[in-house]
Amino acid sequence: MTDSYEETTRQFERDGFVILEDRIDAADIEQVLRIWWADPQLTAALKENANFDGDDGIRTRLAYRQDLGDDAYGALARSARVVEPMEHIYQSTIQHYYTLNMQKDPGTGGWEYHQDYGYHYREFFYPDLVSVMVALDPATRANGCLRVVRGSHLLGRLEHEHLGAQQIANRERVALALEEMEEVHCEMGAGSVLYFHGNILHASNPNLSDTSRWCLIYAYVPSTNRWILPEAPQLAPIERLDDTAFRAALDAHETRILKKGG
Repeated sequence: MTDSYEETTRQFERDGFVILEDRIDAADIEQVLRIWWADPQLTAALKENANFDGDDGIRTRLAYRQDLGDDAYGALARSARVVEPMEHIYQSTIQHYYTLNMQKDPGTGGWEYHQDYGYHYREFFYPDLVSVMVALDPATRANGCLRVVRGSHLLGRLEHEHLGAQQIANRERVALALEEMEEVHCEMGAGSVLYFHGNILHASNPNLSDTSRWCLIYAYVPSTNRWILPEAPQLAPIERLDDTAFRAALDAHETRILKKGG
């Protein structure tokens, strides 16, 4: 990969997000999906969040893990194709914080506007938290793609409050932001990667289509950020995997699952 990432960095700093199209090869995305479909450990780890008040029947299915596993999802988190742009943006090595497997099937999902740093400012001194969404299925308006407010990371951290299982940004400030700034629907093809700043306002609608929108979301912090709680997690700089090592990790995980299935 020979990208200079200069334009990527400028766009991220200006807009608070950037999409890199076709970042992960189609065959690799298909293999990650095959593994996910057949992975009993991941199936057992999936939980349903009631993200809205009241019983509206819409739930968000996800698996949260802080450890960077020796599996396909951990391999993707370590892939140079995913990690390199962040290293250039922050001029720092990058640490993995957590992984979300988001399983947005028809009739599920949906998040109100919030900032990821709104969840995590108690842990990190700086808002230099970056979330990375790897699309495993096409993300469209119809199936509830992510929406962001361009440039809203420059507002700083807004106050948040609880709504169901989620925290939402102050609605009056969100309304003002939507008056002043552009709302962008982040439509992406499978294999595209979205990087978004810890303070950018983002949300998504429920998936009311007949197509799934599965994705992996990784939270990273540059090594220059400071953990401020008394007990620190075991965060270590990512050791990047080149394409060969990444694909070997996918093959190893798929082989383990096939052996257990047999």
